[in-house]
Amino acid sequence: MKSRAILAVSVCALALPAAAEETVSYASYGGAYQEGVRKAILDHLPADHGMTVVDYVLSGGIRDVRTKVKANANDLDVVELYGGYCDTAAKEGLLEPLDYSKIPNAAGIPENLRNEYWIGFTAYSTVLAYNTNVYGDNPPQNWADFFDVEKFPGTRAIGGGYPSTNMEIALMADGVAKDQVYPIDMDRAMKKWGDFKPNITVSWSSGAQATQLATAEEVDMLTIWAARIEAAIKEGAPYAYTLNDAVLDVECLVVPKGSPNPEGAMRLVNHLLDPAYQANLPDFIPYGPMNQDAFKLGLIPPEKAAKVVTSTDNIAKQLITDMGYWAENVTEAQTKWDAVMLHQ
Repeated sequence: MKSRAILAVSVCALALPAAAEETVSYASYGGAYQEGVRKAILDHLPADHGMTVVDYVLSGGIRDVRTKVKANANDLDVVELYGGYCDTAAKEGLLEPLDYSKIPNAAGIPENLRNEYWIGFTAYSTVLAYNTNVYGDNPPQNWADFFDVEKFPGTRAIGGGYPSTNMEIALMADGVAKDQVYPIDMDRAMKKWGDFKPNITVSWSSGAQATQLATAEEVDMLTIWAARIEAAIKEGAPYAYTLNDAVLDVECLVVPKGSPNPEGAMRLVNHLLDPAYQANLPDFIPYGPMNQDAFKLGLIPPEKAAKVVTSTDNIAKQLITDMGYWAENVTEAQTKWDAVMLHQ
């Protein structure tokens, strides 16, 4: 969902207090997302904690970490990775274990998103969106409805290049309960998609394309990131969406091996997870904060929380992607996906 710019570095242009104690680096994917994290959290750290944060922009995500660590040239303290790479980086031995004694704010992160080597930070959701002019008073409610072209006739679009999320969607559409999706029955999932394939009008390959499909009303129903359909709705697209059985993908925080300031890295992870700071995130980026205390303590007003995909109520409706499963099985799954979806 985020652009991969060339590796670059910029020091935050802040009037730092004279007594600033340390400098710590934070690497993410750049653009509006990283700027939003800075405004929501990092800009507060010099005054609040005497910490100067240096921004790095990743060009290749896990590849940047792998290259630096294997060359014994790591200059990164805290790195944000797409969740699918968190377990991969850990299994490759690229990460330092997190010292949870120094990360008390981790207590507010869902337990299944607290790992020895990584912890959940923000998240986004893949949802079922539909044209309200087409479906009116009888809208689709779940993935089974998405696949039911007799009850809900009309054109469909999916994010078409990858098995993760799509395999989960197919199994839930086929009647598998959320807590039974993993380990994925790949053959069952691909049979569901193979049978449905003739009904797919468009397979989108970018968030911008997915948004355009809605704003131009090119399809009646589609899988799409919640932030993207929200953007289309704000532009006047007559669409709505449901979070029922949506698939939640998590961004994680890691500390690469050889961190120049490992103690500061643990402190920065703790600050990034502070519920008071996390509560600022929805004001700047269309990603949800993972610290549930931001919601439970009332730091995010209920009317705003209702639109945040990671709110305690909304998270209960969704399937959280099993990052460990995908770290182990993505190659096999991609092969099976391509065999069905790329063949005419």
